[in-house]
Amino acid sequence: MDAIIKPIEKMKPFFDKVARNKYLKAIKDGFISSMPIILFSSIFLLIAYVPNVFGFYWSKEIETIIMKPYNYSMGILAIAVAATTTKHFTDTLNREMPANNQINSISTMICAICGFLILSSDALEGGFASEFMGSKGLLTAFMTAFVVGGIYKFCIKRNITIKMPEQVPPNLSQTFKDVIPFAFSMIIIWLFDYLFRMATGICFAKGVIQVFQPLFSAADGYVGLALIYGAMSLFWFIGVHGPSIVEPAISAALVLNMSTNLAAVQAGQHADKVLTLGAQYFVVCLGGTGATLVICLMFAFLAKSKELKAIGKASSIPVLFNVNEPFLFGAPIVLNPVFFVPFIFAPIANVWLFKIFVDVFNMDGFIYTLPWTTPGPLGIILGCGIKLLPVIFLVIVLVMDFVIYYPFFKVYDNQKLEEEKNNHFEVKEDDSVEVDGKVCQVIDFMHVKPGKGAAFVRVKMKNIIDGGVVETTFRPTETFEQAHIERKKM
Repeated sequence: MDAIIKPIEKMKPFFDKVARNKYLKAIKDGFISSMPIILFSSIFLLIAYVPNVFGFYWSKEIETIIMKPYNYSMGILAIAVAATTTKHFTDTLNREMPANNQINSISTMICAICGFLILSSDALEGGFASEFMGSKGLLTAFMTAFVVGGIYKFCIKRNITIKMPEQVPPNLSQTFKDVIPFAFSMIIIWLFDYLFRMATGICFAKGVIQVFQPLFSAADGYVGLALIYGAMSLFWFIGVHGPSIVEPAISAALVLNMSTNLAAVQAGQHADKVLTLGAQYFVVCLGGTGATLVICLMFAFLAKSKELKAIGKASSIPVLFNVNEPFLFGAPIVLNPVFFVPFIFAPIANVWLFKIFVDVFNMDGFIYTLPWTTPGPLGIILGCGIKLLPVIFLVIVLVMDFVIYYPFFKVYDNQKLEEEKNNHFEVKEDDSVEVDGKVCQVIDFMHVKPGKGAAFVRVKMKNIIDGGVVETTFRPTETFEQAHIERKKM
């Protein structure tokens, strides 16, 4: 196992560098900044369509009223992401710029919104089409953010701006400073859009979807899902935040597939997309990365080791809400060779089982987006529409995770139990013991486990007779005669 883990550990600096990549980081942070839109809009989806499960249907007029907040928030998600990604990308670029010559992030956000609309909207009488303003336009939103940020940096860094006299108020001076970068960005995007439409007959956003659709389809297959979520778990196992590397590459597909599933259910069709936010939150990461809900509960209730039982009980509540960092680093699971195989394989097995239920048993994939801190079992049932099949899936996936983790859990539990037996030290503070014929009182002691050599216990003791204090070391397995002291008033 070490032969596998050590080469991966050597690549940790490279993985850390990838996680800090300014483009990936801007996508991740920009997407996270827009998450309130997704979570808020999902509330109205639940209100509008969950009653259907129980045979109750709103009238078309009421349904339209309920869905208006969803359509007017989720329907412009890509516009919001274009702005938030640009903001975070600009902040990153400003760290490379002189403190007295910064890029105006508000100006870049406005420019990105305008540029995105040029690339994604077709003109209609009295306005423009909104088809790609929602989840379908996310890829175009990311690209627009990077183009605008790059052009602004090029102009500001080389002082290709309108400079105003010092007497001009700073806010007005900044406005004129932004005119040339804004104009360059808009002209370049406008010319590109014109040439693209002339060559293809469609808008850029639609062209991007057509190009990436085969990749999205491949990612939704068994091999694609295994590569994506195996990589995410692998990165976490070596201490690198896996989602920081993997999520930016698939974030557009995660949201787009959720919207596709919802549209399918609304049309009375099968929601067959597996690669969704819901599946990632509650199936792949059932209890956090590595699908650690079951193994954490095993620590809490099945472990014979006092240490593992304590860690499991302390971590159970956070893990139930998909926050498993205390468990990952407390057990530890991260960089623990015993758990390498189940930590990587359990998330893959979970998502494969989910895909089997979707493809073979016609269970609908996730159609509702819930907060990632929703307890995993509840997230599966609610996210898939409160039906019988998701409940059956939940029971089977919990049993499967138990079977996957149990052999490795037993190995680690026995290992820790043996360590506890070897490190057992019978003496505690304030005990009176006889050592080398002298009666002493234990003041303090500490277990020490050096990098090399055997563990030992450092003990500070006070001689009862002469009051002298000494510090010495003992093997953890040494035993002592208890001294019985009687004190009488003279």
